[in-house]
Amino acid sequence: MTRVFILFGLAFLPGLSGCGDRPTLSPGLDEVETAPSPLTRPKPTFETHVAPALDRHCLECHDSATKRGGIALDGLGERASSREDLETWGRVADALRSGTMPPSGRARPSTAELAAIDEWLDAEVFRCSSPDADPGRVTLRRLNRAEYNNTIRDLFDLDLHLADAFPADDVGYGFDNIGDVLSIPPVLLEKYLAAADRAIGAAARTPQAWSRIMNPPLDMVPSVHRKLVRPVRSEPVKRIGRPLSSAPIVEDPEVLALRRAYEILRGFADRAYRRPATDEELTRLVALVDSARKDGDTMDEAIRYALKAVLISPTFLFLAETEPETGEEGRSGPVNEFELAARLSYFLWSSMPDDELYRLAARGELRRGDNLAKQARRMLRDEKARALVDGFAAQWLQTRSLQDVTPDPKLFPDFDEPLRRAMLGETARFCGAIIREDRSVLEFLDADYTFVNERLARHYGIPGVVGDRFRRVSLAGTPRGGVLSHASVLTVTSNPTRTSPVKRGKWVLDNLLAMPPPPPPEGVEGLKAEDGATPAGTIRAQLERHRTNPTCASCHARMDPLGFGLENFDAIGGWRSSGEDGKPLDASGTLLGAESFRGPAGLRAVLKARREMFARCLSEKLLTYALGRGLGLADRCFVEAIARTLKRDDYRFSSLVLAIVASPPFQNRSQSRGKPSS
Repeated sequence: MTRVFILFGLAFLPGLSGCGDRPTLSPGLDEVETAPSPLTRPKPTFETHVAPALDRHCLECHDSATKRGGIALDGLGERASSREDLETWGRVADALRSGTMPPSGRARPSTAELAAIDEWLDAEVFRCSSPDADPGRVTLRRLNRAEYNNTIRDLFDLDLHLADAFPADDVGYGFDNIGDVLSIPPVLLEKYLAAADRAIGAAARTPQAWSRIMNPPLDMVPSVHRKLVRPVRSEPVKRIGRPLSSAPIVEDPEVLALRRAYEILRGFADRAYRRPATDEELTRLVALVDSARKDGDTMDEAIRYALKAVLISPTFLFLAETEPETGEEGRSGPVNEFELAARLSYFLWSSMPDDELYRLAARGELRRGDNLAKQARRMLRDEKARALVDGFAAQWLQTRSLQDVTPDPKLFPDFDEPLRRAMLGETARFCGAIIREDRSVLEFLDADYTFVNERLARHYGIPGVVGDRFRRVSLAGTPRGGVLSHASVLTVTSNPTRTSPVKRGKWVLDNLLAMPPPPPPEGVEGLKAEDGATPAGTIRAQLERHRTNPTCASCHARMDPLGFGLENFDAIGGWRSSGEDGKPLDASGTLLGAESFRGPAGLRAVLKARREMFARCLSEKLLTYALGRGLGLADRCFVEAIARTLKRDDYRFSSLVLAIVASPPFQNRSQSRGKPSS
């Protein structure tokens, strides 16, 4: 593939460190040559293209003798095309693609060399075009709090917010819908029982909700498609003598009552389980009704007892998927259509599939033609797509943390709860507009508009806005643009008493460029900043002293310049022209590639020039959220393909969603290995 590599030293790659100090030889943005077309060059090989480049640019620091950063590349030649050293090759690829390696001061590979290495890595190491590319497995995971609330809302047509009383969800890979970290503490089991009682009680008191339960529609699941959940033949309820689904109507009122219970519970369980309930599951539920009736409960009371069993069952509380029927253990295969519908609905709505999505899955038509893309577009237009703002954007941008931030009231007396709410409202409405209006995701970097009410407009110095209602305003002629100038982002990346170029720079690397620095080494102290005392010197001067420690310099040289570009914004996002010492602020920064910029506008230009890196970052973040699992090296090809689609379609948000929905890891899963024999 052809790529134009922008060579700059922004991102930090743990383990690959520079050696030697020589004049910078990296080309500027205007000096990068165009790589030859793949149509005019032979297919790259390790011996012809990769090994010579490694010898010229890498082995002086990364051979078996030197092994800088624990990386030795000279031993990879004899197993160059194997996946044995996938992690090492992944680190090499990241370093070359980001321009981190070779380090500043060292001769850089040409664009043609980089393109050849990149093409060889994709073809021979990462196997991007291989039909055996591993789509990964999503760990069985429970519904998080938002998903539970939304699912109860759509199941009963009641907005009860029962999960607000649940323990907070754990976070992994930046999101709270990751199966590997969503544990079930004992107290949560008690909360599930109480929530089920409250939901059913509220529905019973609401005629419309109760009627929906007691009068389910015509069978939404054609019988031929119930085989998708592998129904299990089970012992029938003894009082009837045969499976209830085929029991004839004789004159026995008890038989009629249980048959009625069967129909009610089948309609409810089919929706709650997000796929057809099996014979075994329905038989157990009707047996609960039968038992309750024997104990003297009315039919309504007995039905409520069985409904509670549905709501506390693992099938409702967990997003479970069956093993793909690939015919060969360990191979990958497609998830069934009910599972695909659930993946789509919990991705875009954080809730269960609606009737239209469910019916398509039941008829086996969700994958037919362009139905899946049509459904995704329909769902993005629906009000329930607000879940992408609350679930994805607020965690990606880390603005959820604003609820826990308390700036020093003596230093920032203007900060109050109305301003906090206005900060959150701006970012939520901005992200919602990009999703709802299908705008370019590059507007996250430099949009010339935002959403403010009177309180936030006064904070920003924007005239003419009156009242609590938010409205879209132009930022033309102001120093603001994109999410980096949102007070919500600027506040969560500050300390209570001052700004933090380190936090802000790290935020940019992590959330806009997908190149987070590692945690600080043990024993390295940070800046002494709080406890009411202002440390001697400006923040810039302190960080310059901090970087004299070689252990600290490698990370801070990448983070600090980015943060300096935002120094004109104070710790709550207000504009300022002077710093802590009363002198004019220096908001300039110089990247490791010797590229300089000044102020927020200059930083936005730097990031806009790295739009392809941003596209990969956003693709990685949204794919992680969509799958509910962390990404590994095997997923890098999928991320690259999604990012290329996003670029091809002018960076429209819908193209990002559609590329993810069409991707192999979203539509498929690997079989587990070593399954016990039957």
